Amino acid sequence: MRQRFPVPLLVALFAAALALVPPAFAQAPDDEAPVSQCLAVAQGLPNVIYASTDSGPLSVDGDVTITFAGHSTYRIETPAGVTIATDYSGVYGHTPTPRVITMNRAHSTHYTLNPDPAIEYVFAGWDETSPDGADHDAVIDDVYIRNVTTDIRRWGSGGLSANQNSIFIFEVAGLCIGHLGHLHHALTEDHYAMIGRLDILMVPVDGGLTLSHEGMAEITTRLRSSIVLPMHLRGRVIDRFIDLMGADWSVDFLDGDEIVVNVRSLPRRPTIMVPHSLASRG
Repeated sequence: MRQRFPVPLLVALFAAALALVPPAFAQAPDDEAPVSQCLAVAQGLPNVIYASTDSGPLSVDGDVTITFAGHSTYRIETPAGVTIATDYSGVYGHTPTPRVITMNRAHSTHYTLNPDPAIEYVFAGWDETSPDGADHDAVIDDVYIRNVTTDIRRWGSGGLSANQNSIFIFEVAGLCIGHLGHLHHALTEDHYAMIGRLDILMVPVDGGLTLSHEGMAEITTRLRSSIVLPMHLRGRVIDRFIDLMGADWSVDFLDGDEIVVNVRSLPRRPTIMVPHSLASRG
Protein backbone atom coordinates (compact mmCIF):
# COMPACT_ATOMS: atom_id res chain seq x y z
CA MET A 1 0.00 0.00 0.00
CA ARG A 2 1.32 3.44 -0.90
CA GLN A 3 2.12 5.52 2.16
CA ARG A 4 0.19 8.79 2.31
CA PHE A 5 1.74 11.88 3.87
CA PRO A 6 -0.12 14.89 5.32
CA VAL A 7 -0.04 17.96 3.05
CA PRO A 8 2.08 20.13 5.46
CA LEU A 9 4.73 17.42 5.53
CA LEU A 10 4.67 17.10 1.74
CA VAL A 11 5.13 20.84 1.37
CA ALA A 12 8.02 20.81 3.83
CA LEU A 13 9.66 17.91 2.01
CA PHE A 14 9.21 19.64 -1.31
CA ALA A 15 10.76 22.85 -0.02
CA ALA A 16 13.70 20.88 1.30
CA ALA A 17 14.10 19.10 -2.02
CA LEU A 18 14.07 22.36 -3.96
CA ALA A 19 16.64 23.79 -1.56
CA LEU A 20 19.08 21.22 -2.91
CA VAL A 21 18.68 22.53 -6.46
CA PRO A 22 21.45 25.06 -7.24
CA PRO A 23 20.39 28.63 -8.06
CA ALA A 24 19.49 28.75 -11.73
CA PHE A 25 19.26 32.43 -12.46
CA ALA A 26 21.05 35.75 -12.19
CA GLN A 27 19.13 38.98 -11.79
CA ALA A 28 18.97 41.10 -14.93
CA PRO A 29 18.96 44.90 -15.04
CA ASP A 30 15.52 46.47 -15.31
CA ASP A 31 16.28 47.94 -18.74
CA GLU A 32 16.82 44.44 -20.15
CA ALA A 33 13.32 43.25 -19.22
CA PRO A 34 11.48 42.04 -22.33
CA VAL A 35 8.02 43.31 -23.10
CA SER A 36 5.48 40.49 -23.11
CA GLN A 37 4.02 39.93 -26.56
CA CYS A 38 0.98 38.22 -25.05
CA LEU A 39 -0.34 40.69 -22.51
CA ALA A 40 -3.65 42.32 -23.39
CA VAL A 41 -2.64 45.64 -21.81
CA ALA A 42 0.86 47.11 -22.10
CA GLN A 43 2.31 47.45 -18.63
CA GLY A 44 5.59 47.40 -16.79
CA LEU A 45 6.64 43.90 -15.76
CA PRO A 46 8.33 42.91 -12.50
CA ASN A 47 12.06 42.35 -12.58
CA VAL A 48 12.70 39.55 -15.04
CA ILE A 49 15.17 36.81 -14.20
CA TYR A 50 17.53 35.77 -16.97
CA ALA A 51 19.21 32.46 -17.63
CA SER A 52 20.84 33.66 -20.82
CA THR A 53 22.63 36.90 -21.61
CA ASP A 54 22.44 36.55 -25.42
CA SER A 55 21.13 39.64 -27.16
CA GLY A 56 17.55 39.49 -28.36
CA PRO A 57 16.68 36.09 -26.83
CA LEU A 58 13.02 36.31 -27.84
CA SER A 59 13.68 37.22 -31.44
CA VAL A 60 14.51 33.64 -32.49
CA ASP A 61 12.13 32.49 -35.22
CA GLY A 62 11.23 28.96 -36.22
CA ASP A 63 9.11 25.95 -35.40
CA VAL A 64 7.91 24.95 -31.94
CA THR A 65 7.26 21.25 -31.34
CA ILE A 66 4.59 20.32 -28.80
CA THR A 67 4.06 16.69 -27.79
CA PHE A 68 1.43 15.21 -25.50
CA ALA A 69 3.31 13.02 -23.01
CA GLY A 70 0.42 12.02 -20.76
CA HIS A 71 -2.04 13.32 -18.14
CA SER A 72 -1.30 17.09 -17.97
CA THR A 73 2.24 16.89 -19.27
CA TYR A 74 3.06 18.39 -22.64
CA ARG A 75 6.65 18.63 -23.87
CA ILE A 76 7.52 21.88 -25.63
CA GLU A 77 10.70 22.22 -27.69
CA THR A 78 11.69 25.70 -28.79
CA PRO A 79 13.60 26.62 -31.97
CA ALA A 80 16.76 27.03 -29.86
CA GLY A 81 16.29 23.54 -28.40
CA VAL A 82 14.97 24.40 -24.94
CA THR A 83 12.81 21.48 -23.74
CA ILE A 84 9.99 22.11 -21.26
CA ALA A 85 7.69 19.60 -19.54
CA THR A 86 4.48 20.95 -17.99
CA ASP A 87 2.81 19.76 -14.75
CA TYR A 88 5.73 17.43 -14.33
CA SER A 89 5.63 14.53 -11.86
CA GLY A 90 8.40 12.44 -13.38
CA VAL A 91 5.97 9.87 -14.79
CA TYR A 92 5.45 11.50 -18.18
CA GLY A 93 7.77 13.53 -20.37
CA HIS A 94 10.95 12.55 -18.57
CA THR A 95 12.80 11.06 -21.55
CA PRO A 96 14.93 12.70 -22.73
CA THR A 97 15.44 14.79 -19.61
CA PRO A 98 13.75 18.19 -20.04
CA ARG A 99 15.75 21.29 -19.36
CA VAL A 100 12.77 23.06 -17.73
CA ILE A 101 9.80 21.75 -15.77
CA THR A 102 6.71 23.43 -14.38
CA MET A 103 4.61 21.91 -11.60
CA ASN A 104 1.31 22.40 -9.78
CA ARG A 105 0.32 21.04 -6.41
CA ALA A 106 -3.34 20.01 -6.64
CA HIS A 107 -2.25 16.40 -6.25
CA SER A 108 0.86 14.31 -6.72
CA THR A 109 0.38 13.55 -10.43
CA HIS A 110 1.25 17.19 -11.15
CA TYR A 111 4.52 17.61 -9.25
CA THR A 112 7.46 15.73 -7.82
CA LEU A 113 9.31 16.12 -4.54
CA ASN A 114 12.45 14.75 -6.14
CA PRO A 115 13.09 16.36 -9.53
CA ASP A 116 15.96 14.83 -11.45
CA PRO A 117 19.11 16.84 -10.61
CA ALA A 118 19.80 16.97 -14.35
CA ILE A 119 16.77 19.26 -14.80
CA GLU A 120 18.19 22.77 -14.83
CA TYR A 121 15.11 24.86 -14.06
CA VAL A 122 12.27 23.88 -11.73
CA PHE A 123 9.24 26.20 -11.57
CA ALA A 124 6.70 25.40 -8.85
CA GLY A 125 3.25 26.89 -9.39
CA TRP A 126 2.89 27.86 -5.73
CA ASP A 127 4.97 29.53 -3.04
CA GLU A 128 4.22 28.92 0.63
CA THR A 129 6.40 31.87 1.65
CA SER A 130 4.26 34.47 -0.15
CA PRO A 131 0.53 35.21 0.20
CA ASP A 132 0.57 36.22 -3.47
CA GLY A 133 1.85 32.81 -4.53
CA ALA A 134 4.56 32.02 -7.05
CA ASP A 135 5.93 34.78 -9.27
CA HIS A 136 8.01 33.58 -12.20
CA ASP A 137 9.51 35.80 -14.89
CA ALA A 138 12.40 34.05 -16.59
CA VAL A 139 14.06 34.10 -19.98
CA ILE A 140 15.87 30.88 -20.91
CA ASP A 141 17.53 31.25 -24.29
CA ASP A 142 14.61 31.88 -26.68
CA VAL A 143 11.63 31.39 -24.34
CA TYR A 144 10.10 33.74 -21.79
CA ILE A 145 8.25 31.91 -18.98
CA ARG A 146 5.80 33.63 -16.65
CA ASN A 147 2.82 32.59 -14.55
CA VAL A 148 -0.61 33.78 -13.42
CA THR A 149 -1.76 32.33 -10.10
CA THR A 150 -5.21 30.90 -9.36
CA ASP A 151 -6.75 29.18 -6.33
CA ILE A 152 -7.24 25.48 -5.60
CA ARG A 153 -9.89 23.65 -3.60
CA ARG A 154 -9.14 22.53 -0.08
CA TRP A 155 -10.03 18.87 -0.44
CA GLY A 156 -12.24 17.64 2.40
CA SER A 157 -12.60 20.95 4.21
CA GLY A 158 -14.20 22.98 1.41
CA GLY A 159 -13.32 26.47 0.25
CA LEU A 160 -10.30 27.58 -1.72
CA SER A 161 -6.61 28.04 -0.95
CA ALA A 162 -5.43 31.25 -2.58
CA ASN A 163 -2.74 31.34 -5.28
CA GLN A 164 -1.81 27.66 -5.14
CA ASN A 165 -2.11 26.88 -8.86
CA SER A 166 -0.36 28.60 -11.74
CA ILE A 167 -1.32 29.13 -15.33
CA PHE A 168 2.10 29.00 -16.99
CA ILE A 169 2.66 31.03 -20.16
CA PHE A 170 5.50 30.39 -22.59
CA GLU A 171 6.35 33.11 -25.10
CA VAL A 172 8.54 31.77 -27.88
CA ALA A 173 9.08 32.39 -31.60
CA GLY A 174 6.23 34.90 -31.66
CA LEU A 175 3.80 32.39 -30.12
CA CYS A 176 1.96 32.68 -26.83
CA ILE A 177 1.41 29.24 -25.30
CA GLY A 178 -0.65 28.78 -22.12
CA HIS A 179 -1.12 25.79 -19.79
CA LEU A 180 -4.07 26.12 -17.38
CA GLY A 181 -2.65 23.67 -14.85
CA HIS A 182 -5.15 22.16 -12.40
CA LEU A 183 -7.66 25.01 -12.67
CA HIS A 184 -10.53 24.88 -10.16
CA HIS A 185 -12.55 28.05 -10.76
CA ALA A 186 -13.70 30.59 -13.30
CA LEU A 187 -11.26 33.31 -14.27
CA THR A 188 -11.74 36.96 -13.37
CA GLU A 189 -11.21 39.95 -15.63
CA ASP A 190 -7.88 40.49 -13.86
CA HIS A 191 -6.83 36.95 -14.75
CA TYR A 192 -7.69 37.50 -18.42
CA ALA A 193 -5.77 40.78 -18.44
CA MET A 194 -2.67 39.15 -16.93
CA ILE A 195 -2.86 36.19 -19.32
CA GLY A 196 -3.33 38.26 -22.48
CA ARG A 197 -3.36 36.65 -25.90
CA LEU A 198 -2.83 32.90 -26.15
CA ASP A 199 -2.25 31.34 -29.55
CA ILE A 200 -2.10 27.82 -28.10
CA LEU A 201 -4.03 26.72 -25.00
CA MET A 202 -3.62 23.50 -23.01
CA VAL A 203 -6.90 22.87 -21.19
CA PRO A 204 -7.96 20.13 -18.71
CA VAL A 205 -11.10 18.35 -19.88
CA ASP A 206 -11.85 15.92 -17.03
CA GLY A 207 -15.09 17.74 -16.27
CA GLY A 208 -14.97 17.75 -12.49
CA LEU A 209 -11.60 17.17 -10.84
CA THR A 210 -10.66 20.56 -12.26
CA LEU A 211 -13.44 22.84 -13.54
CA SER A 212 -16.66 21.58 -15.13
CA HIS A 213 -16.87 21.09 -18.89
CA GLU A 214 -19.16 24.12 -19.05
CA GLY A 215 -16.65 26.22 -17.13
CA MET A 216 -13.71 25.09 -19.24
CA ALA A 217 -15.67 25.67 -22.45
CA GLU A 218 -16.47 29.22 -21.30
CA ILE A 219 -12.81 29.99 -20.56
CA THR A 220 -11.63 28.41 -23.81
CA THR A 221 -14.20 30.37 -25.80
CA ARG A 222 -13.19 33.61 -24.10
CA LEU A 223 -9.48 33.07 -24.79
CA ARG A 224 -10.25 31.92 -28.35
CA SER A 225 -6.82 30.51 -29.04
CA SER A 226 -5.97 29.33 -32.54
CA ILE A 227 -5.09 25.87 -31.20
CA VAL A 228 -6.61 24.13 -28.16
CA LEU A 229 -4.82 21.06 -26.82
CA PRO A 230 -6.89 18.98 -24.37
CA MET A 231 -5.32 17.22 -21.37
CA HIS A 232 -6.23 15.66 -18.01
CA LEU A 233 -8.87 13.41 -19.53
CA ARG A 234 -10.96 11.21 -17.23
CA GLY A 235 -12.65 8.41 -19.14
CA ARG A 236 -14.25 9.06 -22.53
CA VAL A 237 -15.39 12.62 -21.83
CA ILE A 238 -13.66 14.51 -24.64
CA ASP A 239 -16.84 14.46 -26.75
CA ARG A 240 -18.80 16.47 -24.19
CA PHE A 241 -16.20 19.23 -24.10
CA ILE A 242 -16.08 19.32 -27.91
CA ASP A 243 -19.88 19.49 -28.15
CA LEU A 244 -19.99 22.41 -25.73
CA MET A 245 -17.46 24.35 -27.83
CA GLY A 246 -19.93 24.44 -30.71
CA ALA A 247 -19.76 24.78 -34.46
CA ASP A 248 -17.36 27.75 -34.45
CA TRP A 249 -14.53 25.37 -33.59
CA SER A 250 -12.89 22.89 -35.90
CA VAL A 251 -11.79 19.54 -34.44
CA ASP A 252 -8.73 17.60 -35.58
CA PHE A 253 -8.13 14.11 -34.21
CA LEU A 254 -4.39 13.79 -34.69
CA ASP A 255 -2.66 10.70 -36.08
CA GLY A 256 0.03 11.10 -33.44
CA ASP A 257 0.78 13.06 -30.27
CA GLU A 258 2.99 15.78 -31.76
CA ILE A 259 2.35 19.04 -33.54
CA VAL A 260 4.90 21.36 -35.13
CA VAL A 261 3.74 24.95 -35.30
CA ASN A 262 4.96 28.48 -36.01
CA VAL A 263 3.26 31.85 -36.25
CA ARG A 264 2.62 31.38 -39.97
CA SER A 265 1.04 27.93 -39.67
CA LEU A 266 -1.64 28.74 -37.08
CA PRO A 267 -5.07 27.67 -38.37
CA ARG A 268 -7.41 30.46 -39.48
CA ARG A 269 -10.32 28.76 -37.77
CA PRO A 270 -9.77 27.98 -34.07
CA THR A 271 -9.09 24.27 -33.82
CA ILE A 272 -9.23 21.69 -31.04
CA MET A 273 -6.38 19.27 -31.74
CA VAL A 274 -6.82 15.97 -29.91
CA PRO A 275 -3.64 13.89 -29.49
CA HIS A 276 -4.00 10.32 -30.70
CA SER A 277 -3.12 8.65 -27.40
CA LEU A 278 -5.66 10.81 -25.58
CA ALA A 279 -8.43 10.25 -28.12
CA SER A 280 -7.87 6.48 -28.14
CA ARG A 281 -8.39 6.01 -24.41
CA GLY A 282 -11.26 3.67 -23.55
